[in-house]
Amino acid sequence: MSDPGDPGSNPGDGPDAAPAPDGGSPEGSGPPDEGWRGRLYRLATTSPLERLLISVAALVLSILVGAVIVLVSGWLATCREAALVVFDVGFCYDPIQVYTRLFLGAFGDPFAGGWGPLNFATGLTFKETTLLVFTGLSVVVAFRAGLFNIGTQGQLVFGALASAVAVLYIEPFAPAGLAGSFVLIPVALVAGAVVGGIYGAIPGALKAYADANEVITTIMLNFIAIKVAFVLTAEVFKDPNRQAVQTRPIPENARLSPVVFPDGGDFSLVALVLAVALAVGVFYLLWNTRFGFDLRTGGIQPEAATYGGVNAPRTMVAAMTLSGALGGVGGAVWVLMVHGRYVTDVPALGFDGITVSILAGNHPLGAGLAALLFGVLKSGSLQIESATAVPRQLVGVLRGLVILFVAMPEFFRMIGRRTVVPDRDRRVAATDGGRSPGATADEDGDENGFDATGPGDGTDPGDGTDPGDGTDPGDGTDPGDGTDPGDGADPADGGAPGGGRDE
Repeated sequence: MSDPGDPGSNPGDGPDAAPAPDGGSPEGSGPPDEGWRGRLYRLATTSPLERLLISVAALVLSILVGAVIVLVSGWLATCREAALVVFDVGFCYDPIQVYTRLFLGAFGDPFAGGWGPLNFATGLTFKETTLLVFTGLSVVVAFRAGLFNIGTQGQLVFGALASAVAVLYIEPFAPAGLAGSFVLIPVALVAGAVVGGIYGAIPGALKAYADANEVITTIMLNFIAIKVAFVLTAEVFKDPNRQAVQTRPIPENARLSPVVFPDGGDFSLVALVLAVALAVGVFYLLWNTRFGFDLRTGGIQPEAATYGGVNAPRTMVAAMTLSGALGGVGGAVWVLMVHGRYVTDVPALGFDGITVSILAGNHPLGAGLAALLFGVLKSGSLQIESATAVPRQLVGVLRGLVILFVAMPEFFRMIGRRTVVPDRDRRVAATDGGRSPGATADEDGDENGFDATGPGDGTDPGDGTDPGDGTDPGDGTDPGDGTDPGDGADPADGGAPGGGRDE
């Protein structure tokens, strides 16, 4: 006789478990030890320090590969004067100068004379960083819920238009001066969040109640948002004094002013503080609230979440609503800080937010650092174009290399987390009625797992609560262990109901 609570009774855990197809360890019995699954497993279970070291190594490798590309391009190009001479061979482009401009130029070249931290280049870097924090957080929330929100761009577009229109309609009733700022700016942010959240809830509801693929629906909704916003701006909200398709400008007291940075940088320190506060708030929501736990558990193992009492459809809709609201706030900040009106030429901040989220390992606090890297690359690229003869296309290649090399380890880590890491190593709640140990945690290792208080918490045959009275029909776990009264009611006793022998 074997107790269901014993490891040997669980198919796949015992010594007779079938080996993995690639020759690794038996499925569910431990980490794969060879082949691509083994490598993915090792990458998926790396510590935070190891992940940091991998990212730094990837960044260095991208610089080395980019330097080779710059040298080869400089050797093939024609120029009046060589920027670098090596062994009597002239090169039109100097990779050291290029990468110095890329990373140090993003902050105005701190080693140059007369440098000050509050310069135009630093402001441009932080402007890009701030906007990408919002869209990165939007994608992070969706990813944590097991959803791929490609529609952040559309949610940002509608949030931007809604914020501009809300300010223009509220302006006549708001006080002038600084007092009006405390009315108009919150109204714009709330309008962007509400409209973006509603637009994000649409693909969430389609996924939850119609099982529509959220990737397809969010891509389609991006096109719808862009076209509808264009029509509304051109036909309803257009500035009559302008030929361009844009709304009337919002009042100055509704703008997020630069405060301490130069005006031309279009960067407001207030917006950066708001972005950091939202990142901390999302982190607290995901890791310190019941809603956040339900959202993350549903993203890791939906069956376990449902078994533990989580309303999976409602959680999906709520997660996409929150994701859309964050994207809408990003659109509102873009209007309030950068343009002061809605214009139809919206940058692809929502799509960049997907890469930011992957770079951050789908962590809200990491989104800030990933967004800063994007800001540095964007601002530094402009410095390269203005200070060197390197063509814009080559600068784009160098930016892409950095992003590709740094993002790929996190991308494959995410794949490994969802494909090759055994459920027991992910330490999530079991869906088989409690065969796995009760202490569970999510894939990040926090000990906020199920506490066996969900449905069926007393039905685990291995926890001592099952008297073995034969009420678990046909599973072979009560084969005459002395606890069955033997009244013939259990077919395993060889008796038919009613006490007679089954002929």
